[in-house]
Amino acid sequence: MDTATAPLAPELEVQRWFNTSRPLSLSALRGRVVALHAFQMLCPGCVSHGLPQAQRMHEVFAGQGLQVLGLHSVVEHHQVMGPEALTAFIHEYRLPFPIAVDRPGSDGPLPMSMRALQLRGTPSLVLIDRGGRIRLHHFGRLDDMRVGAAVARLLAEDGAAASAPGSETEQQSASGGHCSDGACALPERALRR
Repeated sequence: MDTATAPLAPELEVQRWFNTSRPLSLSALRGRVVALHAFQMLCPGCVSHGLPQAQRMHEVFAGQGLQVLGLHSVVEHHQVMGPEALTAFIHEYRLPFPIAVDRPGSDGPLPMSMRALQLRGTPSLVLIDRGGRIRLHHFGRLDDMRVGAAVARLLAEDGAAASAPGSETEQQSASGGHCSDGACALPERALRR
């Protein structure tokens, strides 16, 4: 799919921010490439590879125009993943990038940003180009080399190239429906809403 048909990223519905002195928005980040990493503290795949990958992206590309954002999207175990636990988690894992807490859904277990972005579970990586278009949407484990190549391609694009035909949008997902070592999929009932 070319960039012109890639969907614009919806604005995040955020309950609270960590690691930033002011709230952020995707519209305010236009002109930068955004790597949005959706995670849960109790997701094994998030802890073992998703969050470390987000940290590496932040370390390698932050000075080159990439903004890494975490999105804590809780779909289960709400009582143990509150703000105090998340504060300790961010400190313990030394997560340096801004982290948004997804606003709970009003009509079911699926948080609002997770629903708007059509995420299937955690970890999920969404790469957004300088024009605010979703260029990669991936659920589950994704190889560091592929992520680095995708980020480098987006960083190399200028504003005109970001809207030119021929750029690829990647839609991938892991199979699931449960937590495993690689990912925590949403329950089927949440996907039907």
